Parts: sequence; C-alpha cells; structure tokens
Amino acid sequence: MYRTITMDEFYHSQQPIIDVREVHEYQMGHVPEAVNLPLSTLNESFQQLDAAKEYQVICQSGARSEMACEFLSRKGYRVVNVLGGTSAWKGKLV
Repeated sequence: MYRTITMDEFYHSQQPIIDVREVHEYQMGHVPEAVNLPLSTLNESFQQLDAAKEYQVICQSGARSEMACEFLSRKGYRVVNVLGGTSAWKGKLV
C-alpha cells in the first residue's frame, strides 16, 4: 500500500525523490534532487534503493509514478505517489 500527495504537499516534504520518466525526459528537465530510475528498467534497478527510507515517486503526470508505486510497494518499499508530476511543478526544472 502507498499513499498519494498533491504537488502542494510535495513542496513541503523532505523525502528522497525518484523520477521514473525515461532518461531522455529526465535530461530535458527534472525536479531538483530527483534521482532517475526509469519505470522501464525499475525491475532491474529497484534494489539500489534503501528499504528503510520512504521515497516520493514522480513522473510527467502521475500515471507512471502510480505504476512504480504499485511495483515498489509490493516489493516492500515505502513510497508516495506525487499527483500531477513534473507538469504540475511550479519551480524551475534543472
């Protein structure tokens, strides 16, 4: 099970951020401090995450991050889906 937060809640949180968009999308601009773990390769890369931490998961709009949260929560990770994704981000993408 995982929870979902709005972009306003996301602005006030301090948890690590996982961006599950593809590498080329991430390189075009991402939320500061977000780490790129594309959904397409998450099955091979998720084990590098620390199971003791809670992660916020973001994509472009919220659909891929929802799928990633489903996958990661089934693997025992604590994750939070960010509604609206980077398209709702009001800050500067880096």
